[in-house]
Amino acid sequence: MVLNEMNDDGLEQEDIRSPDLDVIAKGNILDSFAESQETQELINSLTLVHENLALKEATLEKFKAIMDKYQEQPHLLDCHLESLLNSLLNIIRDEASPSSLTHLSFQFLYIISKVRGYKTFLRLFPHEVVDVQPVLDMIVCQNPKDYKTWETRYMLLLWLSVTCLIPFDLARLDGNISSVEGSSRVSTMDRILTVAKSYLSVSDKSRDAAAVLVSKFITRPDVKQKRMADFLDWTLSTLSKSSFQTLEGAVVMDGMLQALAQLFKHGKREDCLPYASTVLECLDNCKLSESNQTVLRKLGVKLVQRLGLTFLKPKVAKWRYKRGFRSLAANLQCSAGSAAGQDVSKAAAAMEEEDEEEEYDIPGEVENVVEQLLIGLKDKDTIVRWSAAKGIGRLTGRLPKELADDVVGSVLDCFSFQETDNAWHGGCLALAELGRRGLLLPSRLSEVVPVILKGLTYDEKRGACSVGSNVRDSACYVCWAFARAYDPLELRPFVNQIASALVIAAVFDRDINCRRAASAAFQENVGRQGTFPHGIDILTAADYFAVGNRANCFLNISVYIAQFPEYTQPMIDHLVNMKINHWDSVIREFSTKALHNLTPQAPEYLAHIVLPKLLPLAVGTDLHTRHGAILACAEITHALKKLAEENKRSITSYLDENTLEGLKQIHVELYRRQLYRGLGGELMRPAVCTLIEKLSLSKMAFREDPIIDGWQWLINDSLQSLHLVSSSARHQIKESAVSALAALCNEYYCTEEGDANPAQQDMLVKQYISGLQSHEEMIRCGFSRALGALPRFLLKGKLKEVLEGLERVAIITPQSASFAESRRDALKAIAQVSLTVGVKAEGSLTEFICKNNIGQIYSILLDGLNDYTTDSRGDVGAWVREAAMTSLMEITLFLTQTEPELIDANVSKQIMCCVAQQAAEKIDRFRAHAGAIFLKLLYFDSPPVPHVPHREDLERIFPRSEAVTFNWNAPSQAFPRITQLLGLPTYRYHVLTGLTVSVGGLTESTVRCSSQSLFDYLKGIQNDMDAMNSFCETLLRVFENNLQNDRISVPLLKMLDQILASGCFDIFLSEENHPFPVSLLKLCKEESRRSKDIQKLRSSIAVFCGLIQFPGDMRKQVLFQLFLLLCHPFPVIRKTAASQVYEMLVTYSDIAEPEVIDEVMMILSDTNWDADLAFLRTQRNYLCDLMKVPKPRPVTKSTQLKSP
Repeated sequence: MVLNEMNDDGLEQEDIRSPDLDVIAKGNILDSFAESQETQELINSLTLVHENLALKEATLEKFKAIMDKYQEQPHLLDCHLESLLNSLLNIIRDEASPSSLTHLSFQFLYIISKVRGYKTFLRLFPHEVVDVQPVLDMIVCQNPKDYKTWETRYMLLLWLSVTCLIPFDLARLDGNISSVEGSSRVSTMDRILTVAKSYLSVSDKSRDAAAVLVSKFITRPDVKQKRMADFLDWTLSTLSKSSFQTLEGAVVMDGMLQALAQLFKHGKREDCLPYASTVLECLDNCKLSESNQTVLRKLGVKLVQRLGLTFLKPKVAKWRYKRGFRSLAANLQCSAGSAAGQDVSKAAAAMEEEDEEEEYDIPGEVENVVEQLLIGLKDKDTIVRWSAAKGIGRLTGRLPKELADDVVGSVLDCFSFQETDNAWHGGCLALAELGRRGLLLPSRLSEVVPVILKGLTYDEKRGACSVGSNVRDSACYVCWAFARAYDPLELRPFVNQIASALVIAAVFDRDINCRRAASAAFQENVGRQGTFPHGIDILTAADYFAVGNRANCFLNISVYIAQFPEYTQPMIDHLVNMKINHWDSVIREFSTKALHNLTPQAPEYLAHIVLPKLLPLAVGTDLHTRHGAILACAEITHALKKLAEENKRSITSYLDENTLEGLKQIHVELYRRQLYRGLGGELMRPAVCTLIEKLSLSKMAFREDPIIDGWQWLINDSLQSLHLVSSSARHQIKESAVSALAALCNEYYCTEEGDANPAQQDMLVKQYISGLQSHEEMIRCGFSRALGALPRFLLKGKLKEVLEGLERVAIITPQSASFAESRRDALKAIAQVSLTVGVKAEGSLTEFICKNNIGQIYSILLDGLNDYTTDSRGDVGAWVREAAMTSLMEITLFLTQTEPELIDANVSKQIMCCVAQQAAEKIDRFRAHAGAIFLKLLYFDSPPVPHVPHREDLERIFPRSEAVTFNWNAPSQAFPRITQLLGLPTYRYHVLTGLTVSVGGLTESTVRCSSQSLFDYLKGIQNDMDAMNSFCETLLRVFENNLQNDRISVPLLKMLDQILASGCFDIFLSEENHPFPVSLLKLCKEESRRSKDIQKLRSSIAVFCGLIQFPGDMRKQVLFQLFLLLCHPFPVIRKTAASQVYEMLVTYSDIAEPEVIDEVMMILSDTNWDADLAFLRTQRNYLCDLMKVPKPRPVTKSTQLKSP
């Protein structure tokens, strides 16, 4: 907004500092206009390209692209502007130039003026006396309704506004104005005025240029005497007759208001003053504040402030506050002077102020002007408020001290909590303007600073979100402006308050633009004031880039800043009072984690002041406050426990009995008031589960307390109710409950001997195992994860039952085929349970992972890698495969470190091959996950994973130096490497299966990279018949094993089409009836038989056409299949077959005599394949006769169903 040009939508943008940022920053800094020669050539080429639309557009776009690079540094063009302008004006002034060339030249001029700004660019336009008539004639000849040439009219009006400033009476240009052929000539003055009036009501940008022309033309000495009054009458009359309710009226009012605003801006006060009251009265009658047109309201405010400045004498207020001088030398001289010299200068200044503060009457209209500007501060649009704020600043600078102070008081009235965020924002902008201009005296700072501090934390809830980010941003702007406006002595009483507020905004604000604005304001104060505590140290940690990452601000930067005692307590108080009750749950959670991190800085304050304050809020009425307070209690308690352990103290040294009782009563009170139900319960359940976890980790002395049963009930009920809560809340509730269960069991269910209570163990394990067979998927998920979270002493003796229960969840059955999430969680739980109970090769099945159950575990996990379930959400089986890969890696690495002999060579081979298959598939995220696991298993060194097939070859393909940096997400990097595994016999089948899905997929980048890698591999083995035969044998095996499996077979047909077309199987063309194409044809026939899948049939047709290249008797079989499809029941298949066969005959014209080929192609192209099947069969049979292919015979049903 003010300090940062950020998006107004307030969306969070995570910005992490990196070396690339410096490169980008340097890239945006240009040294000179490097394309000057190129632009000159483009201008010179206009005479050649203006008649060709395509060339003209290309030239124009190229010129725009060059100029747009200099939008941020337009001054670099200054040295070249004159030459560019002269080149274009030479074309424009040439009478032989056609209109298309002239308009194109004006388009170039407009692009230049847009980049450099018309005020600078206009000074270079020729403005001699001889230029007036030609320019005027050109603009008169233009058609205002031609929307294609508005740039021409815009630039001509601006040019006319310069030429009309010639220092001669315009009457001298008229010469003899006697009648010509009975009609009188119009004077130059009237012609210009007519042009200006006509263009003030057009709907394009020419209207803006016409307003500029009016401001320059009407203020000429000769024109203002003769035409100013008439023009103002016409303008006000037009304004009063127009209505902003209609589109045409809004356009006309826009032009009139622009003209008046420009006129009162550039006209002399004595010339405009007689008309100011009339204009103000007309403006009041227009009631622009009621308009929904933002631009009209802005122009109204702009005109009002210009009228106000006209009413007041143009003088600089001597009472304004001054800080030093613009000259550095003067500042140094002043600071080096003696105290006596300073006293003398102050006395002289006071006397000068008294002399200069002459008494004069302030017109009554000024009060009306100020009132309208104050109303503008509360407008709903930022540009209107900003214009009003600037008007308040300009106007106040011309008022006497007492009246100016009244204006300041009126601005401060905007900061009532009865006002909207718009009023607060406008008030902040006005205060910044007043402070920047020295019109906000230090005596008012005691009233202003508290208001600004409130503005820095302004956040008003509106429905499900809040407003106020613009207020906080503008409050930062006020602090930035005050740093430049006031002497350090004036701000010294408020330094700690402002510094703390800015640090809090820079670290804890929700919006990135506010954090960056606060950081910039803090930096300005550190540099200008020099009195902010630890300013340089804080700026180093909380600079512009560092505060871009919200998590970094809350969790890291805040801890660093809190080490300075001036900021510790204000930061904690802000989190407790403003952030734990924030409407955004993410901010509440970050705030509680920040309180955890800040606890070591002020443990006594948090334990004795903050916690007692939070406990009533944790059972309060407001949902968000209750949620944040519960999480804060949990985090602070856990932090105090860790601090007590470090200091070898007890937690009770920080927490008294009342606090402990209050923590226990949170769950009791929420349960009593039934606050775990409904939408509020979706926040309460994970919050209290987090509290249970943290209190358990804090080892609170609650053993045998009834509250433990209450906590256990909440955990179980949360896991059983997952299907009743919204999908967005399920994950958090499940994870919180599982974490709470693990901590609770470890702390309160373990006896002194380290065992479990048998009755309690049986109850828990049986309850969770029985829940695994629920008909609700979410209940299965919850109890699977609960079993995985149980500690070892609760699993002792129950391992076999637990694994069998989880196995039943992990297996796909007809009833649970769609339960992908429960299978995922079951696989995760199996790995967690395995790691928890440990490994003992000769151990018991009920207590350890041993040689008797390790095969069962691996079998379950390897089956999970074949889960390709799909539903309306897509490939949900990918979640299961991801969990299976992770679990396989965890268990394998665990066994490698403890009992490597339990890893069978065949199991190790299956793991590596299946993971390699996943690393060759089409979904980027899961391919990357598989690739990372593959390399982790390959390069694990403590000790190495046993029985990895082809370890040396794998290490050559995937060098250890690239294991960490290799980007599996990028198809261009992943597929060239994974394709090399086709050369390793052990991996060939699985990798080819995975590649099939990628090559025959839909994603363009995946298909392109995978197919190119496969073709490169095949071309590399073209001369190795053994390798080709091995590949083809594997390909046929993949096809045969996946017949009628559309997930594989359809992509496989697409892949075969690409391979056949690429010539990778040309090595088999020399042998007739080679076994490979014959087998391939047989499998394709089997796959497409009786299929109604359009996509499969189309791919089959393409493969059949590709197989025609192989010589031998199989060609007739291929043609038979294709001709059979020419009479398929689906018209789209018939047409596809005809088209593909036609292209096939063009490509492989040697399969029959040329005359036959020509006739067949003619029939294929001329036949309407949408026609009746009986007719099409006749045509098809004729084609069979021509190609000497057996005619297909219709199959008749030999038996009919008979009614009983």
